[in-house]
Amino acid sequence: MKFVDEAKIRVEAGDGGDGCVSFRREKYIPKGGPDGGDGGDGGSVYLVADVNLNTLVDFRYQRRIRAERGANGMGRDRRGRSGRDRLVRVPVGTRVVDDDTGEPLGDLTGHGERLLVAQGGFHGIGNARFKSSVNRTPRQSTPGSRGEHRNLHLELILLADVGLLGAPNAGKSSLVRRISSARPKVADYPFTTLYPNLGVVRLGRDRSFVVADIPGLIEGAAEGAGLGVQFLKHLARTRLLLHLVDIAPLDEGVDLADQVRKIERELAAFGGDLADKTRWLVLNKVDRLDPDDYQRRCEQVLTALGWSGPHFGVSAVTGAGTAELAQAVMVWLEDQRARSSPVGDGEAEQSDWHPLD
Repeated sequence: MKFVDEAKIRVEAGDGGDGCVSFRREKYIPKGGPDGGDGGDGGSVYLVADVNLNTLVDFRYQRRIRAERGANGMGRDRRGRSGRDRLVRVPVGTRVVDDDTGEPLGDLTGHGERLLVAQGGFHGIGNARFKSSVNRTPRQSTPGSRGEHRNLHLELILLADVGLLGAPNAGKSSLVRRISSARPKVADYPFTTLYPNLGVVRLGRDRSFVVADIPGLIEGAAEGAGLGVQFLKHLARTRLLLHLVDIAPLDEGVDLADQVRKIERELAAFGGDLADKTRWLVLNKVDRLDPDDYQRRCEQVLTALGWSGPHFGVSAVTGAGTAELAQAVMVWLEDQRARSSPVGDGEAEQSDWHPLD
């Protein structure tokens, strides 16, 4: 299935049904009073997060979503039927913004969460509600109000504990394949990864974390160069960033420290808090160097960067150092989870509706 992480749709709630003007017409009751019923309320439109979805591709083909209109009131004090609400499934991690005003409407981050995006219209009042001692034959009623209409911008931001970033061909996808069961495409040319991939890293029973791999970043990514700017947002909800560096590039003249600084500048230019997130340095492809050469290059990079945080040497191809890296990440995440307040996941709701119904 094609990965689509942005979509624009129009949602239209149902109008309320009109009130009815009616009078009793029964045998032996020559002066029957008013008996016009109220209309029904219009249906509302809700977005519902569903863990079984991972793309917004459905909205490329159906961009207008409508809820049902309320029925009009009827005689004999019969109220019109209310319109059915429209429940629209979206992937967990969907951010919703009003496309006309730019107002954030909500963030669906848990399975079963609902977000009201278009309120249905209120029902009209029938003439039976207007009767009084001085107005025994009211001929007025009110129409139902219009339901809300909105243009929405849906933006899917992947939910992951750890994000991988680095230059093209740094080995991010290879690392994901090594430490998880995900199988992203791997090749020896730049920008092999065209869309984000998620992998679940399992280190034992009830010990796992989710890692996100995004396309490689190049200088100018925040201004639209390459593919990275399109997917940098997927790192927004991660707790930890692993910055991969090819320690043994084919071009010996590559300045590795400068390569790291370029990506740091892109994170800062993108905005948000990406540049402030905890970031570890991962020196990949150590299998191409002998131990002494690796140690020398490692010290050069760390000294040039003035790096004081954690750093790891790994080989995504042979697996050297990857188990130690995964274990260190797991320990760090467990410590962060212990520090934060526990949040109940809640029971997953059963979904019995169509993806767009």
